[in-house]
Amino acid sequence: MNASFAHGHALIVGVGADLPNTVDDAVGLAGILRDPERCAYPSGQVQLLTGAGANKDAILGALDALADLTDPEATVVFYYSGHGYQVATAIGHAYFLLPFGYNLGQLPQSCISGKELTDRLAAIPAKKLLVLLDCCHAGGIEESKAPGAQFAKAALPPEAHDLLAQGSGRVVIASSKADEFSFAGKPYSAFTLALIEALAGRGASHQDGYVRAADLALYAREKVPQRTNGRQHPILNFEQADNFMLAYYAAGDTQPKGLPFAGQPEIEPEPGAWAGLPTTSTVTNTGGGAFIGGSLDNRGGSFVGRDKIVYGDEVHGDKVLGDKTTVGDITGSTVGVIGRVEQSTVTVGISTADLDRLFAPIMTAVQQADPAQRQAAEQTARELQAEAGKGKKANDTRLAKLIDGLVGLVPSAVTAVVSTFASPILAGVAGPVTQYVLQKIGGS
Repeated sequence: MNASFAHGHALIVGVGADLPNTVDDAVGLAGILRDPERCAYPSGQVQLLTGAGANKDAILGALDALADLTDPEATVVFYYSGHGYQVATAIGHAYFLLPFGYNLGQLPQSCISGKELTDRLAAIPAKKLLVLLDCCHAGGIEESKAPGAQFAKAALPPEAHDLLAQGSGRVVIASSKADEFSFAGKPYSAFTLALIEALAGRGASHQDGYVRAADLALYAREKVPQRTNGRQHPILNFEQADNFMLAYYAAGDTQPKGLPFAGQPEIEPEPGAWAGLPTTSTVTNTGGGAFIGGSLDNRGGSFVGRDKIVYGDEVHGDKVLGDKTTVGDITGSTVGVIGRVEQSTVTVGISTADLDRLFAPIMTAVQQADPAQRQAAEQTARELQAEAGKGKKANDTRLAKLIDGLVGLVPSAVTAVVSTFASPILAGVAGPVTQYVLQKIGGS
């Protein structure tokens, strides 16, 4: 039996930019909410905003739309993953979410204040509202771009207390205490991993097919500290709330369907240890030797002397000797070579021209999507193209999630997606998880 959680609505935001893991987290959370075998929210009622699509206007506009689309009987989830700061200036203190494209010199114009956020949330008529904020990420901002202002990471806006005071159907959960960092991970951060596991039925207090607000909150409070050696503790604000039904965990069945991802999850050893590197590295001659850049996992490494590069305690299977560089699998990487040139950038992987040609049918299908879903579909398609462009370095689980999410937004894109990934150019890109999803959506 696959039932629809028809009154469920969600707005899921992953800002991306200098926090690339936030996009993966947002895509994963939106995916399980839309999953017809698990939470079973109607696909059209789950809006995903990531990267450039997660700017201030888009987020506030989507919150306004939720207020118009929902009624008192609705259940609403708002999830935000990105920077959140308490900002002190000469004229006082204010809380801001920093969406995509924020400008520290124009905080009120480019960022979302705590009051703007809570006013929008308060306007949503749903009696059951869950707010999830993942704001205390490692990696800071350039405070020099906002002279006279002091920034402190903040888990919750002070105005959240006003939201909680509105009634027992309001639950707010933050990923960590204000003096802690949120740990990233693969495929998801410690916080989002716990949310997804809870939404899949782990920790359900009653095996009756429903995930309740307290189930999710208590599961996160237990699992996140366990996985971070007691260094991250979600903040739970639900003591006065009703333990309302938040979603199905098995589309109306009582037996959980398992987790919606393959492999064993990993949590980074220290906050920021797995921060993403730029997709293109351009390096300038500093003498002899050689440098490997691009998508190698540089864990605090540095250039040492003339001919040696140290990546922390590892060189990840690559060898540097004299002026010669021997590199293992660099599909999808960018390599800058220092030695007899002043500057060099070499790109290895699937060419942009080939990707644009292969993804043209998908982009055409996206343009024919429901206008309410088009922006999210375009963003998902762009992320899918970028991940596929990494070739053999592409993350199999992320490819599968993006494909599943795109088809959920634009069912008519199935044929184009299956055809694109059947191309010889993308041979070897789709691993076993992606192959399974392609077979599933293709009906084979």
